Amino acid sequence: MPQKITHTPDSLLKHPVRLFKLMWWDLLASRELAWRLMIRDISAQYRQSFLGIAWAFLPPIFMAAGFTLAKDANVISVGKTDLPYPAYVMFSTALWQTFVEAINGPVQAVTQAKPMLSRVNFPREAIILAKVGEVFFNFAIKLVLIVALFIWFRIPVSWTVILAPVALVHLILLGTFIGTLLSPLGVLYQDVPKTLTMITGFWLFLTPVIYPVPNQGIFGVLVQLNPVTPLLVTTRELATTGIISNASSFWIVSLLTFMGLLLTWIAFRLAMPYVIERVSS
Repeated sequence: MPQKITHTPDSLLKHPVRLFKLMWWDLLASRELAWRLMIRDISAQYRQSFLGIAWAFLPPIFMAAGFTLAKDANVISVGKTDLPYPAYVMFSTALWQTFVEAINGPVQAVTQAKPMLSRVNFPREAIILAKVGEVFFNFAIKLVLIVALFIWFRIPVSWTVILAPVALVHLILLGTFIGTLLSPLGVLYQDVPKTLTMITGFWLFLTPVIYPVPNQGIFGVLVQLNPVTPLLVTTRELATTGIISNASSFWIVSLLTFMGLLLTWIAFRLAMPYVIERVSS
């Protein structure tokens, strides 16, 4: 049965039940379009690249090689890790890369869809869903590297590995939350993607990707306050040792992520008509 939409001059915030019904209907209606957009973007991404899917493997491999050489040469001092250091860096880099893709995806998608947004009326959620699907697809490719990594270094896994995808989903949702929040600004200002590149570059060094979680000093406090830390570390621990070092922080950040994602979804829906009107004028 088709959805009946009633336009009123009142803000939908005054009618939350109606707002959530519209959000739910638009989410359902956007599935087919999201799938088509995802297939199109994935095809374009790998068709227009000489190295193709190798780009999913190269950053973790080169990063692990570089930091392993630096560690062996005593250029950097890294504490004891639960995994062999090259495997630790490659696995952590693959998770970090997935998080960054989840942030950049909504900003890039909404910016690229600017001409279509001003001409065609369709559920805006489709753009975000397509990018989330693309992030999962890219991680599936990285998973081949991770499995090969575990076999090569003979890394034992616990039964908790079956729970690792749950923590991974939380990590991706955190990135999607941040990216969706920034996407309307990305349409209006070209500085947003450039600023994101700069911030995520610095953010990487506050995340335990190339080192274990420090427990002392100001730097240790900053790393532990980093919302990515408990999600990334828990995903890694569930996939390997099965011993969760900070379950409380994981669930606190996860709860804040779910709440933030819902509020951001509402803000995204309310902001996009004004953003489209501004870029169209």
